[in-house]
Formats: sequence, C-alpha cells, structure tokens
Amino acid sequence: MSEEKKGSGRGRRDLTVRVKTAKGRKLSSTLWLQRQLNDPYVQRARAEGYRGRAAYKIIEIDDKFGFLKPGARVVDLGHAPGGWSQVAVARVNALGEQRGKPVGRVLGVDLQEVEAIPGAELHVLDFLGEGADAKVRDWLGGQADVVMSDMAAAASGHPRTDHIRITALLEAAIDLCEDVLIEGGTLVSKVLGGGADPEIVTRLHKLFTKVRHVKPPASRSDSSEKFVVATGFRGAPKPEALDETAPDPGDG
Repeated sequence: MSEEKKGSGRGRRDLTVRVKTAKGRKLSSTLWLQRQLNDPYVQRARAEGYRGRAAYKIIEIDDKFGFLKPGARVVDLGHAPGGWSQVAVARVNALGEQRGKPVGRVLGVDLQEVEAIPGAELHVLDFLGEGADAKVRDWLGGQADVVMSDMAAAASGHPRTDHIRITALLEAAIDLCEDVLIEGGTLVSKVLGGGADPEIVTRLHKLFTKVRHVKPPASRSDSSEKFVVATGFRGAPKPEALDETAPDPGDG
C-alpha cells in the first residue's frame, strides 16, 4: 500500500490555511491573520482589484436599494482604504465609461491620505472638526445625491464608549445630509449593535421617507456592525418660526 493511502486523510490537501503563532505575535493577531487568509471576500477583493473586503458591503447594499446610479453625486465619508469609492466610481459612471449615460461624481474624505483612485476626488479632513461640513460643501460646489459613511472610531474595548463614538459619527453624517443632500437623496451609514439609537431613528424618520437597518452578507457574522439606510430625503428642515408672543429676552 502506498504512503498516500495509509491512514485517514493522507494524500488530501487541507484547504484551510493555518498560521503558526510567530514569536512576538499575539494569539489574537494570529487568529485575525488566519481569518483574513481564509475569508472568501478577502480573496475575491484581491482577485477583482478592490482595496478591501468592505467593497462588497456597499455592493450588496446598493444591489438591494439601488442608489448608486449613473450621474449620481456621492460623498464617501471615511473612504480609506478606498473600496467604497471604487464601487461608487464604477456605478455612478464617474469615469464616463458607460457611453450614453450621465457621468457621476465621487468625493471622498478621510483622516488619512490614501493612494489616488481614478474617478474619485479624495481629501484629507477631520470630519468631526470645526467647519468640516462647509469644506465638503465647497468641494462639492453643489448638492449630493448620496452620503455614505463607513466611518468607525478606533475600538476602545469598552462597548458603551465605542457606541457613543460611532453615534457621534452618524450624527455628523446626518448633519451633512441636511447641508448638501438633494430631496429624494440617500444616506448609508455604519451603526453598531442593535442599530441607531431611538432618538436618532426618530430624527431620521423626520428627514427621510424610509429608514431601515441592514446587515449585508459581506459583514462578518461575528461583527456587531449594521448599516442604516435612509432613503427619500425630505429636504433640510426649515427653521422654526419665531413665537411673536414670547417675551423679548432682552427686556429683563
């Protein structure tokens, strides 16, 4: 009997890549690396030229809701490393490769500088900084059809703190929508756990005709992330009318 046939499993290749725990590498890092090497979305991203597996999250969300249309103007918040912007460029026809269809535009902002993406305008910006909305509006030179955000604060290890941080990012994205989004526009933004806070959901329902939470298949099952998809922007809220019967605060 040949060596290949001796014993169970001999002569068969184990298709799962295992990573040895290298000296100085933590077990958690080894497990992460092993998961990356065996993740079909990571492998697919490499084969199809996307900068990360996150590209498939926005692909799957857009396949369901259809907001990245030729001619659309898109703001991509927290765009690094660039997968979402790559998808948007292709789908809104930012390079004009879809002949006979309107040409869209993709504007990305992030704290870090990344390698250029053909068809996308990338800017380094602290989106939570003072005057950030005004800068984005100036760069756009008009309105946007879509605001999408995969922004995430660095994990602290404390669930409540992480929730507060990502809630602040979602609120900032909503603020930008009030400044630049056209009527009928769409917001897509990352949330954690059970979804957006009830107060934010109430705010979104006032601003949009439909608000839904989704977890695309490309989101890892062990991840707490979800995405809120708000469609049919109603328009920026109008300033509340002054109550002429109220006393003048300057009268003492």
